[in-house]
Amino acid sequence: MEEEEEAIGYLDKVLEDEDDSEPGTPTSPVSPFSAGDKGERDAGKGLEMRKLVLSGFLASEEIYINQLEALLLPMKPLKATATTSQPVLTLQQIETIFYKIQDIYEIHKEFYDSLCPKVQQWDSNVTMGHLFQKLASQLGVYKAFVDNYKIALETAEKCSQSNYQFQKISEELKVKGPKDSKESHTSVTMEALLYKPIDRVTRSTLVLHDLLKHTPADHPDYPLLQDALRISQNFLSSINEDIDPRRTAVTTPKGETRQLIKDGFLVELSEGSRKLRHVFLFTDVLLCAKLKKTAVGKHQQYDCKWYVPLADLVFPSPEESEHCPQVHVIPDHELEDMKMKISAIKSEVQKEKANKGQSRAIERLKKKMFENEFWLLLNSPAIPFRIHNRNGKSYLFLLSSDYERSEWREAIQRLQKKDLQAFVLSSVELQVLTGSCFKLRTVHNIPVTSNKDDDESPGLYGFLHVIVHSAKGFKQSANLYCTLEVDSFGYFVSKAKTRVFRDTTEPQWNEEFEIELEGSQSLRILCYEKCYDKTKLNKDNNEIVDKIMGKGQIQLDPQAVQTKNWHMDVIEMNGIKVEFSMKFTSRDMSLKRTPSKKQTGVFGVKISVVTKRERSKVPYIVRQCVEEVEKRGIEEVGIYRISGVATDIQALKAVFDANNKDILVMLSDMDINAIAGTLKLYFRELPEPLLTDRLYPAFMEGIALSDPAAKENCMMHLLRSLPDPNLITFLFLLEHLKRVAEKEPINKMSLHNLATVFGPTLLRPSEGESKAHLTLASDIWSHDVMAQVQVLLYYLQHPPISFSELKRNTLYFSTDV
Repeated sequence: MEEEEEAIGYLDKVLEDEDDSEPGTPTSPVSPFSAGDKGERDAGKGLEMRKLVLSGFLASEEIYINQLEALLLPMKPLKATATTSQPVLTLQQIETIFYKIQDIYEIHKEFYDSLCPKVQQWDSNVTMGHLFQKLASQLGVYKAFVDNYKIALETAEKCSQSNYQFQKISEELKVKGPKDSKESHTSVTMEALLYKPIDRVTRSTLVLHDLLKHTPADHPDYPLLQDALRISQNFLSSINEDIDPRRTAVTTPKGETRQLIKDGFLVELSEGSRKLRHVFLFTDVLLCAKLKKTAVGKHQQYDCKWYVPLADLVFPSPEESEHCPQVHVIPDHELEDMKMKISAIKSEVQKEKANKGQSRAIERLKKKMFENEFWLLLNSPAIPFRIHNRNGKSYLFLLSSDYERSEWREAIQRLQKKDLQAFVLSSVELQVLTGSCFKLRTVHNIPVTSNKDDDESPGLYGFLHVIVHSAKGFKQSANLYCTLEVDSFGYFVSKAKTRVFRDTTEPQWNEEFEIELEGSQSLRILCYEKCYDKTKLNKDNNEIVDKIMGKGQIQLDPQAVQTKNWHMDVIEMNGIKVEFSMKFTSRDMSLKRTPSKKQTGVFGVKISVVTKRERSKVPYIVRQCVEEVEKRGIEEVGIYRISGVATDIQALKAVFDANNKDILVMLSDMDINAIAGTLKLYFRELPEPLLTDRLYPAFMEGIALSDPAAKENCMMHLLRSLPDPNLITFLFLLEHLKRVAEKEPINKMSLHNLATVFGPTLLRPSEGESKAHLTLASDIWSHDVMAQVQVLLYYLQHPPISFSELKRNTLYFSTDV
């Protein structure tokens, strides 16, 4: 798969060769000339800074000259063979490939030889503006080089393909290291070296900017440097005007240098398939790129897929999104399956490490884990983010979180407030810009956990309890709510949502949520204004677009969070302050089933005791919650997956425990996610699982059988072995969950989703039993949970099972389990 190979290329973490770091920051004080210099200690003084700028530039100029020398080195022998009976290249080809390199080399050698003594024997009154002025006046040579650049590259490539000797030469040109560096030589390709003059001419202009900044206005160099900068900028503009008359300027309007504002990995929907892209937002342009495939050891480069000048970039309104391609959403159960696989591989890696396993085995597992995580990264995002070029084309990204979507949108809109001009990039300038991406990027690795170093925090596994208290700072009354997101498997997912507090400037939610963490390191809170206007329907996903009022993120510090007490915090977002509290329960703590001390209620009490007391076959709490969900929650998106408000669930728990007469009234008024949460809590707090501790090992063995007939025999026999109240309740719940899954197109809850939610709830052993199984928290999660989910899924996918049929039909055997 092309994208996977491309991604694995990222994993190599190949940094640029030493010689390629040269002119990255022309102002860099690190140079052979500046060590121990007073300027490093007192960089605030203009003239000392001037020396540092010059020293850094001189060091990079030396590297540049060495690169040009390396490029010229094969030219003489190639010319010598051109007139023989066995030429490597023709004179015409040599002339095209090495066009103007000799002239550029001589200009810079002369410039370097004149500037070097001035910097080495430094004097604050030294003048060298005339040298920069002369260098700028010779830029015409670069004009000729730039015009020929594309054909030079094409010729070199063709000659490499047709001539093995030339291919060998062009793949490894030796560049001398700087005078006092440890490295005597580095190997660079001809293609990389031919790009250097284009890179250099842009960077020289940046150095002139820096020099002028640190040269006093009354210094004799000041007018000379100003002139040199004017010539350089005019030159940069003119080469682009020649190539494309529509182009206004190479630097951004007003002569500012183009800066990288934000970059990151996004999934683009391109020609119906998902592609991982690296997107770069510059001060005046958005550029979408992918890393080129390169041979081992070759310099890595980005390939521009498309760009949109910010002056031409618009976000289509929801109503305008109707002509978009249909987004193929991967079913949740496939994503959950993949998460399970990744967790299982993670456990294997940890076991291999603990047993001092072979590094090759660990590498193989890590590679597999990366491939699976990459698949998840590519296929999980579903939130559309559309970008439109007012001159025509639209582009569609898919994001995992509204948070990212608004971050990108806000960053672009901030830049669009400036006076931006439309332009078209010439092919050369596009190469320069794309070439700079590799050095400038701030995000180097695909956000998957297999990219993390071993000593990095693995994140938290367990349950985060969050109370969203209130918010302040709104200018006018609005209908407000918050959503909570946590990171999971490298991307963020929305986990909970408060109710809408209507028409207020100071919402008081005071709602508690229990959020499951899977290696999470961050919590995000987004505050929205609810939109009830049906005309604002987004055609991408049929959702009304609510307005984000503010958003913020905090790191989940294991030390701060892992206390029994609530930890109060405030997130400030665009002038809005949201107050919340949180505490964390690790997974091994949350796995405990604790019997209730009071046997008068229903929570934490054996199911046989409750049904006997009620004289019912299925506990009243189960029947009432199921009835309410089927009445008004069966079409609710994410029913049983979305957290209910914990305070509401606790209130329902208290009412059921007290057998209060107002239960039915309370149920009809309560949020449906709280009712679904109460049902899950009831099964989770049973002193032993619904499918019993005694039969748990047999269920684990039965689901692992590979012969379908044997599995069917065993799984049905196990059901028959359950006590009657447990079996009747289980069959009742099974039929309910199947009815919920029938509405999957609307509620997005498949049988697999429901099995993932209820499997551990119905099967997880009680405290005494689970101790034997407990090793690593993530271990238990992967192996046991996977099996628990599979057991429930088996019964959910089975044709209807009737209690009487099951009891009557003893099938093939009835030995005790």
